[in-house]
Amino acid sequence: MSVKILVCDPIDAKGVERLKQEGFSVDIKPEIGRDELIRIVSEYDALVVRSRTEVTRDIIRQGKRLKAIGRAGAGLDNIDLQAAKEKQITILNTPEASADSVAELAIGLMLTLARGINLADSSMKKGEWLKKELEGFLLKGKTLGMIGLGNIGMRVARIAREMGMNIVVTKRTPPSPELLETLKAEFVTLGELLTRSDIVSVHVPLTHETVKMIGSREISMMKKGAFLINTSRGGIVDEDALLDALKSRRLGGAGLDVYESEPPKKPELVELPNVVCTPHIGAQTREAQRAASALTAEKIIEFFKSTKV
Repeated sequence: MSVKILVCDPIDAKGVERLKQEGFSVDIKPEIGRDELIRIVSEYDALVVRSRTEVTRDIIRQGKRLKAIGRAGAGLDNIDLQAAKEKQITILNTPEASADSVAELAIGLMLTLARGINLADSSMKKGEWLKKELEGFLLKGKTLGMIGLGNIGMRVARIAREMGMNIVVTKRTPPSPELLETLKAEFVTLGELLTRSDIVSVHVPLTHETVKMIGSREISMMKKGAFLINTSRGGIVDEDALLDALKSRRLGGAGLDVYESEPPKKPELVELPNVVCTPHIGAQTREAQRAASALTAEKIIEFFKSTKV
């Protein structure tokens, strides 16, 4: 029996071509809805998704032949991992594919906030010349607090270190002494990180433990005028608490690529002048999309080579 794969979201053609070269049967339905997916999922051995498709317990239950779910990207919050585990379905994601792209965006958001690039651009297009008003600050010499130090966080920390920033890190398990030495970073508690950092950058997955881990209490611990960057997942930062802190100028600004709901349902947050916002484009580079597609294909191929269908 040939392996049948359903691609549920748009992915780069390179990955699809590779799967077909291997002899797999590939159906592409990049806008498939929940009802149709529930109806046809039983025909497939594997699914390939990005962030749009929600692979719920109902879908997994109907997947009689499902053995693998390929996630062309890093985040797994759109897949019911417990349901997949119960059915012994293997999850194959590609956090390494988009790490550089997301890291560069995080740094870009920091630079934009530090120099008011968004305000400078919009004012120039209105015919204004705000040279005196737009006094920014150097990132060099500032303290960057890294919440999480995975594939993306590590790259952000390395770029920031080369820019002359001081790095403090908090994560669930301490980094190796060798890594801290390489980054010239210091491992601290979350509380200490929040009180010491000029900029806090979030790089943890969205789980039951991290939902709203940055709320009003945590924001109140941050330096007055500090900046918050979130290119990880919406829901990790409490948007109501963030909105209050930004409106009151308790925080100096925020750089956001992710939101509790996407598109965001709080227009007042993204409309604030001290917020730089992008529509979840961290992984949206040609290189990252090509790599995510290709890596997903290779991981699926390797999985089925070692698994009897």
